Amino acid sequence: MASEKKRVLIPGGAGYIGSHVALTVLNTHKFKVTIFDNFHNSKKEAVRRVEQLAREALPADASEQDKKDCEIELIEGDLRDAAALDKVFAEHTGAEKIYAVILIGALKAVGESGEIPIDYYNVNVAGTLNLMSAMDKYDCKRLVYSSSATVYGAPETIPIPESTPMNPHSPYGHTKQVCEMIIRDVCKAHPEWRAITLRYFNPAGAHPSGYIGEDPRGKPGNLLPLLAQMAVGKYREGGLKVFGNDYPTPDGTCVRDYIHILDLAEGHLNAMVALDDDSKFVNVDEDGKYRAFNLGKGVGMSVLNMVEAMRKVTGYEFPFTIVGRRAGDVPDLTADPTLAEKELGFKASRSLDDMSRDLWNWQKKNPNGYDS
Repeated sequence: MASEKKRVLIPGGAGYIGSHVALTVLNTHKFKVTIFDNFHNSKKEAVRRVEQLAREALPADASEQDKKDCEIELIEGDLRDAAALDKVFAEHTGAEKIYAVILIGALKAVGESGEIPIDYYNVNVAGTLNLMSAMDKYDCKRLVYSSSATVYGAPETIPIPESTPMNPHSPYGHTKQVCEMIIRDVCKAHPEWRAITLRYFNPAGAHPSGYIGEDPRGKPGNLLPLLAQMAVGKYREGGLKVFGNDYPTPDGTCVRDYIHILDLAEGHLNAMVALDDDSKFVNVDEDGKYRAFNLGKGVGMSVLNMVEAMRKVTGYEFPFTIVGRRAGDVPDLTADPTLAEKELGFKASRSLDDMSRDLWNWQKKNPNGYDS
């Protein structure tokens, strides 16, 4: 008997965020998952492990169909390839028609975006347009979009509500702002479209099993995976470089709002479910059925706070040097998470200790990431 579960397409689903989102979606036992990924910064092994974790989470009396539906359809492809995206939708018809898209795939490093902005616009903006064109052609009009707190730039109001004007300070942030505007304009022009944009703050941690986690190619550009890899003996030469200690923050280093990766993944699921709830789109007629929400804890932690948190769980002292500020960095990005709590029923429940412990558990078990 064919599965009655709806199919969800996750471009970028093999990466750090995408793999945890895919697992969270599978664990509802209500959806099947197709991942579309070019493996620029991800590994196929992550997908295999997600399937295994999903099978292990099934109840003892799970049907053979439920077990089969833990298998992820994996398509290797690039968002810049419009023909490849068209083919994905063309091949999913009838009961296999794609119900919704959770777009996670993107280039995402603030510093790098200033060095190769054309690549960032090609992947993040042109890629989103290619995807939405295919969605529109094949009548798939439910979208959850991964945006970023970088769209806010350096806001004066902390914590940051969604009403804060967008004023990004990096090409990466600009690409996310442009995509939000495109999605909003499409929803405004076409009432059958429904979209929710999620402005991530700083995802951290890993699945508590230690079986999936963050495995960037090369030296990590983000603080926490770099600390975890330093703790297992990598990238120690020269110590940790802290970019600036003269920011207007309690200890002079940048403050960020860290959210456990599983909380973030659950936020995507809540958003996808909310797409079919008309009450979520009341009083937003000027933007059609479009909403934007912060995903964060609402608690700011400095670079030095995070170094200390990782020291506690790893036992490594992390010698560091203060260097100049990094282009594109802003002093404080801390979310006001109340709108997502009210409208999506989403509240980040896992603590900083949970994030640090789960990240370290992943890195200890997988010192070389998915190649361990």
